[in-house]
Amino acid sequence: MGLKGKGKQWVTAVSMMSALLSGLCSTTAMADEAFSICTSQLANKALEQGVSQETVDTIFPSLVYQARVIELDRSQPEFVQTFPGYFSKRVTDWRTNKGQEMYEKHKDLLHKLSDKYGVPPHYLLAFWGLETNFGNYKGKMPVLDSLATLACDPRRSKYFTQELLVAVKLFERESLTREEMVGSWAGAMGHTQFMPSAYTHYAVDGDNDGQINLWNSEEDALTSAANFLASLGWQRGFRWGREVQLPEGFDYQLSGYKNRRTLSQWSELGVKQADASPLGDDDTKAYVVVPAGHAGPAFVGYQNFRVIMRWNNSEFYAIAVGVLADRISGASGIIAPLPDLPAYSRNDIIGLQKKLNDRGFDVGTPDGIIGPATREGIRNYQIANDMIADGFPGLNVMQSLNLVDKSA
Repeated sequence: MGLKGKGKQWVTAVSMMSALLSGLCSTTAMADEAFSICTSQLANKALEQGVSQETVDTIFPSLVYQARVIELDRSQPEFVQTFPGYFSKRVTDWRTNKGQEMYEKHKDLLHKLSDKYGVPPHYLLAFWGLETNFGNYKGKMPVLDSLATLACDPRRSKYFTQELLVAVKLFERESLTREEMVGSWAGAMGHTQFMPSAYTHYAVDGDNDGQINLWNSEEDALTSAANFLASLGWQRGFRWGREVQLPEGFDYQLSGYKNRRTLSQWSELGVKQADASPLGDDDTKAYVVVPAGHAGPAFVGYQNFRVIMRWNNSEFYAIAVGVLADRISGASGIIAPLPDLPAYSRNDIIGLQKKLNDRGFDVGTPDGIIGPATREGIRNYQIANDMIADGFPGLNVMQSLNLVDKSA
């Protein structure tokens, strides 16, 4: 069959998968046929990109559609994660103690990596701890099957097709087995949960055995993490950020990445370290992060804070990495208490977004996610209603919009 015919067959396969996922077609036989056609086309793409016939024959005919992967890709949590809930489950005594234990095991390597890449040992350990509990849980989903399932699904087919093809090349290059290629439902792999493209570009043979194996070699995983962070722009000699005290009457419109200032400028505005000592006279740029509203802890994030977010684009994650790293190195955790925040459902936040839009505070299409547009809309609403403008959906905001019982 010519390439045009193959292209039509590929479109047909994706269309069939779409119909299946929409509930228009439900029989196992039809699902198997659609997946088989799709993976056949993926096999041809792999051959076109230089993968050997032997590897293609080893992998593609035995790929298995993973319905659970699609369920996880489509699922959304019922409740919106709050910072206290997120942080308390991730920055724990167990992870701190285990990180210190792993430092003793790998301290020679960790200091060599710090010298070479500029990333201090406690940060590498914090990433490792948050990603897989120091290798205790690397995921159990078959990576090649998961990536093939997502590649054959129309929602993000292009991205996952690329990741699958890279994974197949890794399988060949590193002489891996399908049994050891397990990971998250989305295809993240090994101790440091690298996607195949990150594995290809940044993984390093840390134990010098001639193979890069992020599942079985802790040395490879730690070296790869250091190389990845350096490539993302880690600034040698700088912290992630720190907890701070904000002055009474602080203008929360000054928070956020767009409002970066030098530490000297923040000091002039009354910002102090968490223990009330001076923030310092320095030209290092930082921005204020208030993850739980004005009632919760406040932080300043430096450039390395943004580097952490390039690994995982979440301020909650970046704070967790930073504080866990501090604790592993012997420092204390957060000084300010974590507030007891209300547990909002996604429907609560959708209701909030609708109300804000109705009142002229545009937050975009209601989706139940508290992103930058929603925080800005809340902040503008708070300003208009003489509230503390921290951009956080506190109980007073929800009550004023009649979204929760005012007696709560």
